[in-house]
Order: sequence, then C-alpha cells, then structure tokens
Amino acid sequence: MVSFIGAGPGDPELLTIKGKKLIDSADVIIYAGSLVNPEVLRDAKPDAAIYNSAGMTLEEVLAVMKDGEEKGLKVVRVHTGDPAIFGAHREQMDALERMGIEYEVIPGVSSFLATAAVLKKEYTLPGVSQTVILTRMEGRTPMPEGEKLRDLAKHHATMIIFLSVGMMDELAATLREEYRPDTPVAVVYKATWEDQKIVRGTLEDIADKVREAGIRKTALTVVGDFLGDEYELSKLYDKTFTHEFRKGVDAS
Repeated sequence: MVSFIGAGPGDPELLTIKGKKLIDSADVIIYAGSLVNPEVLRDAKPDAAIYNSAGMTLEEVLAVMKDGEEKGLKVVRVHTGDPAIFGAHREQMDALERMGIEYEVIPGVSSFLATAAVLKKEYTLPGVSQTVILTRMEGRTPMPEGEKLRDLAKHHATMIIFLSVGMMDELAATLREEYRPDTPVAVVYKATWEDQKIVRGTLEDIADKVREAGIRKTALTVVGDFLGDEYELSKLYDKTFTHEFRKGVDAS
C-alpha cells in the first residue's frame, strides 16, 4: 500500500494526525523537497529511506514505490498542501493502478486555506462573493480553452492564483481589464512558515509592492472585495431567519 499524504502548507502542526502517523511509521518516504517543510519528517523512523523528489523523474519515483511494495515496506508519498490541487499525483496513482499496487490518499490543509487563515479573512462573504476560483497564470503549462485568467476574471469572483507571483505585472494588468483598479489584493509568501510574508495592496500597486518585498515564488495571490470590510451579515445566525435548527423571531 502506498499512501499519498497532503503535508499541509508548511507549519508541521498543520499536518493531519492520520498523515503524521503514516509518515512516522513509514519505511520509505518520498517527499516534495522543494515545497514540503522538512520538519514534517522530523519524527520519521531513524532507518527510514528518505527520497527528495525535487530532483527525481516520474519514472524514478515510481521505481522507488514499486521496489518498496515488492519488499513489503510501508511507502508514503508526501505532497505539499493537499495533493488534489496542483499536486501532479494523478499520474502517479494511474501508474500504480497499472502495476496493480494499492494506494490511498490522505488529504491535507491546502495553502489557499492557510492563506485565508493568516490573512484572517473569509473568501465567501454574503453580498460580496459566494464563488471562489482557484487558478494559475498561463506559463510553460498552457491553460485549457476558456480558462485563461482574462476569461475567469469576468465572473468578478474571489480569485486565488497559484504559481504566478513571478508574473505579477502581467497578472495585475490582466485582472484590471475586468476588476476595478482599486480592487484589494494580498500576496502571501509561504503561509504558516516561520519566514512567512504578507503583502497587501490593490491591482494598481501590488506588482511594485511584491517586487519591493523580493517575492518571486512560493506565494499565493488572492484578489477580491472579500479583503475589504463591507459585507452582509449571514442569514444563518440572523434572529429573524428560520431554519431546521432554530425558529426565527418576528422582526415586526
């Protein structure tokens, strides 16, 4: 059995209990060393074989998994955040299926959720935005038809942009075609890590502020009026609103 584990955004205490138990008891650990905090592995068994996949090919990763399975060893594959978001683990799972190797997936705390936490904001505010778009800028990996940033910006939803902080000038210029120039923006570098940085601005000035902060990678860009202070109160706790668990009072 190979266990794919979401290691969370960086803070080792944000690793799930299930994920930690599997890592700490594993015989073979393959982790994404360019993004996963090494502290996540601090309680690994002394004799565990640990591989940093940053310099490995897909074939090399699969070979380690296959070898461990054939030897009856417990193998874990550690991805950053949650592997379902820009994790590139589908191709690994499909290959394991072709080899007849069983696997499981343990979810983790995504960096986009950690970003909301460190900003102390809520992405889905009543009367502001009830839709969250997770996307990236087109770079060496092309975007499918209809998913370019300009197309998605037409919705004016809360926008969370991965893997694109190095193209901030183009990103901001593209969004200004659909959003107001004074739309608030935050860039969070390595959310929950000890060297975390937060840069706040608007679509007009965020590129210059990010450049001044020296942020070039490992950061999320979040865009939208959820970063502001105006919103409607939730109906869930409105005393005049009736739902399954509470009868509302007459406001008249």
